[in-house]
Amino acid sequence: MTIEVVLLGTGNPLPDRDRAGAATLVRAGGRTLLFDAGRGVCLRLAAAGVLPLMLDAVLLTHLHSDHICDLNDVITTRWVMSPATNPLTVYGPPRTRAVVDGLEAMLAPDVEYRLAHHADLNWEPATEVVEVSPGVVVDDGGVRIVAASTDHRPVEPTLGYRVEHDGGAVVLAGDTVPCEGLDALCVGADVYVQTVLRDDLVSMVPMQRFVDTIDYHSTVVQAAQTAARGGVKKLVLTHQIPTPAPGSDEEWIEIAREHFDGEIVFGQDLTAISP
Repeated sequence: MTIEVVLLGTGNPLPDRDRAGAATLVRAGGRTLLFDAGRGVCLRLAAAGVLPLMLDAVLLTHLHSDHICDLNDVITTRWVMSPATNPLTVYGPPRTRAVVDGLEAMLAPDVEYRLAHHADLNWEPATEVVEVSPGVVVDDGGVRIVAASTDHRPVEPTLGYRVEHDGGAVVLAGDTVPCEGLDALCVGADVYVQTVLRDDLVSMVPMQRFVDTIDYHSTVVQAAQTAARGGVKKLVLTHQIPTPAPGSDEEWIEIAREHFDGEIVFGQDLTAISP
């Protein structure tokens, strides 16, 4: 098993008892990587056998609240569980430093209380923020991570990532409509994980702000077409909008299958996928 992907949270911004917020775990070459940190991420990490202090890095696709709202929990839990200073590296688009600074300001009273209470805890949480531009993000000879611009406007800039190890490649697209950057990431990938939307269902919702989501998420059809163009092996549908009705998995898959003849995985929380 060269690369493993675990869908920690497949939910959308609306709370759901069965789906945590957007977050995906990738294990590759001895590295443990968290992509996005939505609602309930630490609980799902624990269910996948990973604790925040075990993460090598967090990589953010964009700064929408549903993709970052529990980053504070990752930072705090890593800090209080670590036996020594254990800085967390956070990669993300421009303005990530401002977001992390804001989280640390919010956590300041908690940090003060814990330092006052625990004699063996004598350091503050440490984060190392790397604001990412399109190109190679990490290349340590074993794992290579490449970022590309995606299109989630008016949210910008936004990023998709490709993780390569031992001949395998997985793409974490985040929220985006089809675009050149996404196509470049997907070429020849083994696994392509994509936020998807059913425009036929969303268009019937009598609330304009919900209907607005159609214009900046890939539909199931568009995700399948992107997968086909890239020649990917597995298309993974995640962060489904709207929240799928119970038992409707095959309905979503069949829509995609009309445009992509590779393997299609309908994402549920803690679904594990390997090339």
